Amino acid sequence: MDISSAIETPPPKVSSKRSAAKAVSWRVIGTFDTLVLSWLVITYIGPLFGHGGNQGAALQAATYIAFTEVITKVVLYFLHERGWSRIAWGMSVEDGKYKESGWRSTAKTATWRIIASLDTTLLAWFFTGNLGTAVSIGSLEIITKLILYFFHERAWSRIQYGIGNAADFTGD
Repeated sequence: MDISSAIETPPPKVSSKRSAAKAVSWRVIGTFDTLVLSWLVITYIGPLFGHGGNQGAALQAATYIAFTEVITKVVLYFLHERGWSRIAWGMSVEDGKYKESGWRSTAKTATWRIIASLDTTLLAWFFTGNLGTAVSIGSLEIITKLILYFFHERAWSRIQYGIGNAADFTGD
């Protein structure tokens, strides 16, 4: 990227509608991952921490964790996106389109994962009553969701919906 073009081109404006659309699309992916991962951990790792139970009870707890996350994580993700929309680092204009760099996606992935894994761990602890099981769910989720979120960010970096200059979003 030419430094002079970065100076001449104002940073892009990211609409709140884009942030909301990203929040919903990520939540669909994230909820499914949490549901499956929580069920597997409660069923197969939970007994190592004294949290034994049948598969039906494990599925019920996993469902409570996953669907409570729909509420908490949509709010947290939206706030995360709005915070990042105020930071121009890693944004550029190529062929008239705004692009996010891989480094920006990586930084957003890391900050989101910290927030989200803490949320999942707290919810898992609340619904299972077992800290060991909760930490296992939160820890394993770090791996699965880092990978899924990075690819989610890269896919959205190719979508121009809700990105433009300040004049495009008066009243947003």
